[in-house]
Amino acid sequence: MLNKGRRERFAALCDACRNLLSERAGLQRGFSLIELMVALAVAAILLTIGVPSFSALIESQRMTTTVNNLLAAVNLTRSEALQRGARVDLAPLDGAKWENGWAVFVDADDDQKPDFKMDEIIYSSGEVEKGITIESKFTDSAKPYIAYVGTGRTRTNASSQQAQVGSFHFRQGDDDTVKKKLTLNFIGRPYVKNVE
Repeated sequence: MLNKGRRERFAALCDACRNLLSERAGLQRGFSLIELMVALAVAAILLTIGVPSFSALIESQRMTTTVNNLLAAVNLTRSEALQRGARVDLAPLDGAKWENGWAVFVDADDDQKPDFKMDEIIYSSGEVEKGITIESKFTDSAKPYIAYVGTGRTRTNASSQQAQVGSFHFRQGDDDTVKKKLTLNFIGRPYVKNVE
């Protein structure tokens, strides 16, 4: 008998809860102003924390993309020289600044500057992302260029036996420190090194 009384009370309590919940569900259709303000405050805090790290990630990816594009151009220059059995050059489009883009070409007029009318252009690249600077430091620094001969090794203009050894230094923004280096070793193989 006692269990039956408890069951009846429990069933009555459950019915009362169901009625209360169904009444509230019909009345409450959104968020209260306080709930909305708390959600906005949490979102603002998360954005304040996340946006700076996200912009640093974007800058890092831009730098990596630029380095990889120039590495691909160096590898293409070497590959084309091997395939053709002749000299192929890589130089800035304007003959001065790597940031303005570069070209892989067969230098018909031997001036280490791509000439779209006279030279055979194999590949050309556009400007790099703003804020990225590229400095080249090679054996022959008279002009910014890399030249591969038919053996797949680099050569300078000064001597057909002297290798064009050195590296590209990549900087980003107002920071004057080198972030990455793209280095050519003595036999002309390129590799990338993170400096930071």
